[in-house]
Amino acid sequence: MPRALIIGGSLGGLFAGLLLRQAGWQVTVFERSTGDLASRGAGIGTHVEQFDVMRRLGITVDESIGVAVRARICLGRDGAVIARLPFEKILTSWALFYRALRRHFPDDCYRAGMQFEHAVERDGGITAVFANGVREAGELLIGADGLSSTVRTRIFGGPAPRYAGYIAWRGVLDEPALPPSARELADIYGFFLAPHEMLLSYWQPGADDDARPGRRRLNWMWYHPLHASRLADIVTDATGRRHDAGIPPPLIRPDVIAAFRAEARALLPPQYVAVTEATAAPFVQPIYDLESPRVVSGRVALIGDAAFVARPHVGAGVSKAALNAAWLADALTAHSDLAAALARYETRAVAFGAAMVARARFLGAYLESPPRAGLTPDPVAVMQAIGAPLRDIPELKGQLVDAASA
Repeated sequence: MPRALIIGGSLGGLFAGLLLRQAGWQVTVFERSTGDLASRGAGIGTHVEQFDVMRRLGITVDESIGVAVRARICLGRDGAVIARLPFEKILTSWALFYRALRRHFPDDCYRAGMQFEHAVERDGGITAVFANGVREAGELLIGADGLSSTVRTRIFGGPAPRYAGYIAWRGVLDEPALPPSARELADIYGFFLAPHEMLLSYWQPGADDDARPGRRRLNWMWYHPLHASRLADIVTDATGRRHDAGIPPPLIRPDVIAAFRAEARALLPPQYVAVTEATAAPFVQPIYDLESPRVVSGRVALIGDAAFVARPHVGAGVSKAALNAAWLADALTAHSDLAAALARYETRAVAFGAAMVARARFLGAYLESPPRAGLTPDPVAVMQAIGAPLRDIPELKGQLVDAASA
């Protein structure tokens, strides 16, 4: 039985691990963190493609998978509803998806606290070397270690993520804490748009993945331009340490939070001012994108955000990871020759990833500092485009094949 070594135990690594086990591979996942990954992440959008892959794995997809919304509204600066659009979407939480996948993956095949250092190919196999001196051998190594992928850096030599010119302030708010002045946001997908600004909010399951009314959480994201020269200050903690990939919320300096709250009061509609004020621990996410010219090198393949990172506007990061994993598993099943299988996978993953990155750059161009030509920040146009079904996006439609097939 061939063995796959998966570096990264988040969603992409779990999708790949489960699908490869289903295809007859022995799989071990190596995760550098020792903490509970289910405590990370906020809200995510969903697409039918990721549900197809979950069903393929035997994971139940029903009304408990998230919160369904049926309309979007856009607020003006004064808080008035300036546009409304029917739009059916299921929103959920990163933690819910992680727990659903992790429950299906054997504990004895998941190893935490394993920091990948490098890999050596020889004698028809590959050996992963970890910081603690452990060496693990297999036939295939999969880099599923995200935006700051060590596999991409050490084996492919890059590329590095590219800062998009804006950040996202984010937060989650338990439904009982929703201020009365923000009642327009109940059971709705909300937007606020202004020159170079976008804020959106939607509902997701709350604690213990509970999606019942009254127990949900409001997830909000405020995209705000920030010139690259100012980014270092925002992500530097009180000790002077810089966190380029994203600073942990407890380490954000009080003066940075104070400046954020002042800007929110000056720029946002009253409903969103109330929401941000009620959010005890807002956090900041620098927006990056990443486009890899190749995702296969010898016996190594990149999947998910280790290969391509599209800005969040497509709302399909998890779907991309699921599709990458499915395409890789299918290629390995269809071809007994590893090189041929990986070449087939690379062709699909590179074309799809590049199209997603291009689409997200178009959607976010007006938010950049300085802005570029792209999607016109018209309320209806933006509400139709953000998180649209993948099969409705011309750049992606022709590349999608039913991921539920074996």
